[in-house]
Amino acid sequence: MVPVWTDLGLGDFHLGYLRDRLKREVDFIIVRDRKPWMLVEAKKADENPGPSLAHFQKQTQAPLAFHVVLDAEYVDADCFARPHGPLVVPAKTFLSQLL
Repeated sequence: MVPVWTDLGLGDFHLGYLRDRLKREVDFIIVRDRKPWMLVEAKKADENPGPSLAHFQKQTQAPLAFHVVLDAEYVDADCFARPHGPLVVPAKTFLSQLL
């Protein structure tokens, strides 16, 4: 999706991951126009966000942070409606709203 957003002219997007010396990590960071924009932690079934997601959101000032759960049922809600702290969201919901 990151190259598609760039190709559509929505900004200059890059995908990476975060890990610090204390071995805290977040699966994905999306940078938009050289600023952290979105953090994503992906889990199969665990619906309890770990402290790393909130830690890195505070450190990077990324406006969006998601704990995406693969086995959770779809929810009809806009997970991008407003910037917020870490939000637990079903993968089906999250992925359906990327474009």
